[in-house]
Amino acid sequence: MEQQKLPNATLILVFGIISIITCCCYGVIGLIFGIIGLVLANKALKLYAENPEMYEGVQSVKTGRILAIIGIVLNVLAMGYMIWAISFFGWDTLQDPQRMQEILEQYQ
Repeated sequence: MEQQKLPNATLILVFGIISIITCCCYGVIGLIFGIIGLVLANKALKLYAENPEMYEGVQSVKTGRILAIIGIVLNVLAMGYMIWAISFFGWDTLQDPQRMQEILEQYQ
């Protein structure tokens, strides 16, 4: 019997990469891609565990899963930083570069 590729193996890898690349977008976009990639990877690995000789491409799924986990961590950190910055400086201050410069000069 010929082996077939695991479903969504390439998509999982792409979502893992996108979740890392978009971690600077306030942590929201990459978090969504990371969670979707992780869920799809877990489903694919469960399918592979049931019948390993029938599927190939498990390494792509494992790599995508690792990238999704890293992306989730980076996005949670970015989101935490944004929440801290908004609570510390205020949204209006973050929108005004001149006011932000004045506040940063006070702390130096």
